Amino acid sequence: MGLLSDPVRRRALARLVLRLNAPLWALPVAWLERTMRSVGLEVYTQSFSRKLPFPDETHERYMVSGTNVYGILRAPRAASTESLVFTVPCGSDSTNSQAVGLLLALAAHFRGQIYWAKDIIFLVTEHDLLGTEAWLEAYHDVNVTGMQSSPLQGRAGAIQAAVALELSSDVVTSLDVAVEGLNGQLPNLDLLNLFQTFCQKGGLLCTLQGKLQPQDWTSLDGPLQGLQTLLLMVLQQASGRPHGPHGLFLRYRVEALTLRGINSFRQYKYDLVAVGKALEGMFRKLNHLLERLHQSFFLYLLPALSRFVSIGLYMPATGFLLLVLGLKALELWMQLHEAGVGLDAGGRPGPSAPLPPAQGVGLASLVAPLLVSQAMGLALYVLPVLGQHVATQHFPVGEAEAVVLTLLAIYVAGLALPHNTHRVVSTQTPDRGWMALKLVALIYLALQLGCIALTNFSLGFLLAATMVPAATLTEPHGPRPLYAALLVLTSPAATLLGSLFLWRELQEAPLSIAEGWQLFLAALAQGVLEHYTYGALLFPLLALGLYPCWLLFWNVLFWK
Repeated sequence: MGLLSDPVRRRALARLVLRLNAPLWALPVAWLERTMRSVGLEVYTQSFSRKLPFPDETHERYMVSGTNVYGILRAPRAASTESLVFTVPCGSDSTNSQAVGLLLALAAHFRGQIYWAKDIIFLVTEHDLLGTEAWLEAYHDVNVTGMQSSPLQGRAGAIQAAVALELSSDVVTSLDVAVEGLNGQLPNLDLLNLFQTFCQKGGLLCTLQGKLQPQDWTSLDGPLQGLQTLLLMVLQQASGRPHGPHGLFLRYRVEALTLRGINSFRQYKYDLVAVGKALEGMFRKLNHLLERLHQSFFLYLLPALSRFVSIGLYMPATGFLLLVLGLKALELWMQLHEAGVGLDAGGRPGPSAPLPPAQGVGLASLVAPLLVSQAMGLALYVLPVLGQHVATQHFPVGEAEAVVLTLLAIYVAGLALPHNTHRVVSTQTPDRGWMALKLVALIYLALQLGCIALTNFSLGFLLAATMVPAATLTEPHGPRPLYAALLVLTSPAATLLGSLFLWRELQEAPLSIAEGWQLFLAALAQGVLEHYTYGALLFPLLALGLYPCWLLFWNVLFWK
């Protein structure tokens, strides 16, 4: 009892169990090989291992090793130049065993058909997305995440499309589709339309973001429900996380979806036969592809499966926000120019021709805040992972806790560093220093938000909607406490915290303040871990780009 009652010993025991990484359920590799061979597939295995940068407390793993099993159904009517993938991810428990059974049943059914023109790969991966990433890297002969894996002994053609399946029960009330991939990538809209078509044909109830499709768009309830679904997609896409195995396929230009069977309280009940018929119809249609899916949109937002918002409609919203930054930067430039001309006209000794305004600003005074802000961003990116072992030796915390606490400490320390000191600019025009610094910060922010919006619109729009008003209003004159509060509330960390509360509110599962804070700390750890594990770019974008830029506006506010 003493071991379990002492919190310090209990945490030490939990870390020990986590490091041992002994799962209660392992993938039945030998059984899968025998079963796949019995239905006539070419069966191969791939072993992989990966040491995470710090323990993943969400999935309780640190030293990860596993085996992927895949079988190839060769196309009888064509050479092995193109292929399709049907994948089932398996985690540390057997919750997805129904999907494995359906995969084997479809493999046996597909083996008896003669119309296949593309190879079909039936893939069962261990450790969820880690196994999927290991297989994809080996299949494409690259190593972008440091995964250690054995080479693939069997290959098929170039992968044209992929479908991932997750089932929690042999009874399904609806099929939910996930489209958001790594770093906000989306599959071609035609693949989503194909899924919806076969769900309707088979009478399956299909959902998006776990929400039913609005039936009546003429009343107020329909558009409101569509707005709720659209906001959920914006928040999911802005996170940059792969919301299913399909998200990793998109990195390799493979159109993919993740289908999740939901067993809820709804009165509609379907068995796995109905799900299998829908999947068979999708693969038969994909088998007829003569070229990759490219005719429809790659950039879109979805208020419902039957409706979409194209890039031509939503991109101007971010453009108008960036226009505000450009106009404010132009105003500051004109004020600097007028101040420079007025200073020379006031009898100050100098050449007869007016000097360019930039020469009178004192660019040396801008070097300190720029360098210190970027140094803080670099420390925020590098030190949490590198210094985790030092923190665990001196404080009673685990590695994951050390990473999160170091992140918060560096983030807060950036507000108190001595780079907000007095600068000697011009005794007659003391405002020119902060005006020049704000001009640089506005241009820096506009360039970052513009580039982010082109690759991940949802992330760019959320950051622009929160940061642009505060960046435009901030100046060392006026109600400084009000500007300081506005800057803090629109900082990248506060935006993340507010997005988590909004996300759970839209899911109709609101959080208390304590629960929201715990979810925020877990999101920080997962964001860092997914960057080092899968190559998610949200963490480096915030640490190396937006946080230093935000510090420049903080410096402008307290310019003396």
